[in-house]
This record gives sequence, C-alpha cells and structure tokens, in this order.
Amino acid sequence: MVNRVYKETFDDGAGGWIAWLGHNRPVAAEVVDGALISRSPWGIDSNHAFPGGGYLHLLFILMTAPQPNPGPAYGPLMGGNRFIAGGYSTDLRNAKLSVRIKGDVQLRGARLVMHCQARRGDIAINFVLSGQPFEITPDWSEQTITLTTDPDQWLCLGARHDMLDVYDWGEIEDVLADVNIDILLLLHPLHIVPLTPEPKGIHHRRPEVDYPVDPSYLPEGYVMLDEVRLEYPAIP
Repeated sequence: MVNRVYKETFDDGAGGWIAWLGHNRPVAAEVVDGALISRSPWGIDSNHAFPGGGYLHLLFILMTAPQPNPGPAYGPLMGGNRFIAGGYSTDLRNAKLSVRIKGDVQLRGARLVMHCQARRGDIAINFVLSGQPFEITPDWSEQTITLTTDPDQWLCLGARHDMLDVYDWGEIEDVLADVNIDILLLLHPLHIVPLTPEPKGIHHRRPEVDYPVDPSYLPEGYVMLDEVRLEYPAIP
C-alpha cells in the first residue's frame, strides 16, 4: 500500500534533509531543538543564471529517489533519508505541501519558494513555484501550498550558458509526474552585484566562485523548519 502522507518532524534527526554551502558543497542539515535551521551567508547557486531563471540560495534539500551517480559530495549524505526509505511516490501532481516555519530574514527582493527537480534522460529540469511563496514570520506558522500543474504558477529555471548539456527547459506536469531528483525550499531571485569588473557581464562567470560579490544586496538572516508534510491527492 502506498503511503499517502509523508510527515517529517525532525524530532529524530534530519531524516535525510541536507543543506548547501556553495558550489559542490552539500552538507548535512543542522538540527536545533527538533527543527532544521539555515543561516546566512548562503552560497549562490549559479547553475540557472541567464538565459536561465536566475540565481538561488538553497536552504533545505530533500532527495526524493536514489541517484544513479550521486558523486563524492552527495553520496555520503544519502543515508537516513526517510522519504526514500518509506517508499513515497515521486508523483507529486496536485499534492499539498505544508511546512511549519519561522525566521528573520532581510529578503532584499527574494522570496522563499518551493523547488522541484526531475531527470529526463541525461538532462535535469528545474521549476520553482513562484506563484505560491511562503511567508517568513518571527513566530511559528504553518503554511500550505498546492503543487498544481498550472504552468502559470511555475517558473522553469533552465540553464546558464555553459550548462545546457546538464539542464533544460520543460513542462511542469511532466516534471511533477516523477520528481526523481529532489525538492527544496530556496530563496529566489537574487540580486548579484560584483565587486570587480566583469567585462563579459555578470552571467558569464560564476559569482563567489570566479569573482566576489557585494553581500549587502543578498538575503541575510535565518530560517527554521520544524515540520514538513506532503499529502498526496486521494486516489479516485
């Protein structure tokens, strides 16, 4: 029998949720008093820079399926994943995602949104649910979004100019039908301001990796995640 509700309270550890410090630097998520916490400064994910959908801060990540080649960075973090161990479906069409969160963040134009990523052949397709952002409040609040198949609610992130062989654009219904890489909570979009001249433009090279950026334009603060609940639609 397929489980119809995935629930993670983090009372017994991170449950397979991970964090991300920067380019190719995933780490185990930090647990404080039975909740995950993510603090700035956050790394800049530039895989989806123009002509893609923009730069990201990755706060909380859950791999949704075993990965064929996780690599030395992600492989050791795959253990203890209660979503995968529980055999939960990766068909997330019209599922409801509820989170209990709080925090204190200077967003500076970014929003906290849900992200999903799926592999189709050798290519990964990424979407953010830009139409249903979460609100970060000083006190705990429970908020629910619906992973609708309405394309107007989503932004496809595509790929930066030199990653077109890794990422691509696609259709949200196809991705939601089998989210076989991960789901995330992240901050998007980011305002990147270089501290050094970039003659070819800020999107040609990678911020933080290839050139320094002005942190005063980036989100700053912390976000805590106390509970995640994913409710699948009723089977007709």
